[in-house]
Amino acid sequence: MLIKNPESIYNNRIVIALGDPAGIGIEVTLKALASKQLPSKMKPLLVGCKKSLSIVYSNLKSQGITCLANPKDFDIENLPINGELNPGQPNSTTGEASFHWLTHATNFLLRGEGRALVTAPISKYSWHKAGHIYPGQTERLAEMAGTKHPSMLFTAVSPHNGWQLNTLLATTHIPLAEVPQKLTPKLIEFKLNTLLKFCKKFKDNPRIAISGLNPHAGEEGALGTEEIQWLIPLLQEWQTKHSDIQLIGPISPDTCWLSAAKAWQKGPNKESPDGILALYHDQGLIPMKLIAFEEAVNTTLGLPFLRTSPDHGTAFDIAGKGFANPKSMIAALKASWKLTEPK
Repeated sequence: MLIKNPESIYNNRIVIALGDPAGIGIEVTLKALASKQLPSKMKPLLVGCKKSLSIVYSNLKSQGITCLANPKDFDIENLPINGELNPGQPNSTTGEASFHWLTHATNFLLRGEGRALVTAPISKYSWHKAGHIYPGQTERLAEMAGTKHPSMLFTAVSPHNGWQLNTLLATTHIPLAEVPQKLTPKLIEFKLNTLLKFCKKFKDNPRIAISGLNPHAGEEGALGTEEIQWLIPLLQEWQTKHSDIQLIGPISPDTCWLSAAKAWQKGPNKESPDGILALYHDQGLIPMKLIAFEEAVNTTLGLPFLRTSPDHGTAFDIAGKGFANPKSMIAALKASWKLTEPK
């Protein structure tokens, strides 16, 4: 979403939902907000528990961590936690808190009172314990926004050369056994159009790659028939409609991200993809996290506002210990600003 009203007082406000309070969300947020990489005009609004923010800040300071933002320097929408809280110990209380914080933060965006939404990690287990049965934050956001088909895209900018890696998921948080049934020509066409629209923000004629579903992309039907039965014909039809776009695939999943890995390290060339469409969650997320774990940003497309999130989970095992790396949260904050800049 681009800024619609240049005079709006909310143009610089980035709304941050602080995630599961038993995880590392508050820690990485406070560390990230101390970064000099963030735009000076950015005005964060923290949605969470003011007391929890203060406790985490004091604990981190006592551990000798100095690169840390003081919660007192930021606007806070205070939604206190009702119940006991211990780092690394998720429960229904932390699930209820993170669900409530996300809902409240999203309402700011739905009212037009923010530039973008950034979400710290939540725990699906905690949400379920609290009675909120969603596959993840993306699905809750889509419900609130009235969007039937949100898209999950992971984007990362290489610290080596500035090249941008983009992977869109055709399916998201569903069991692997359900993937072949969910994949249809209509869905793939929609996802290709979504990926193309995103990539055109940066390049007029992007190069799009798509991974196959089966090993070796089916190997002419010997290792699976989805590619030969409907995926390849669909891609040929889509390519005819978009003759100015380089569409490559379906590519064998075990080699689909090799050219992207090379571009990440050494810079792009004529073989480098501007966007890759993965057909299911782990097919796209494993290479993305291997290539760009600390820089990757989860971006939700198809909402009436932009949402970004760090590409990691709650890390309950290190919560409260001061070890959490804020790089992905920094990247999420930077992306929330960059992707909403007017052209």
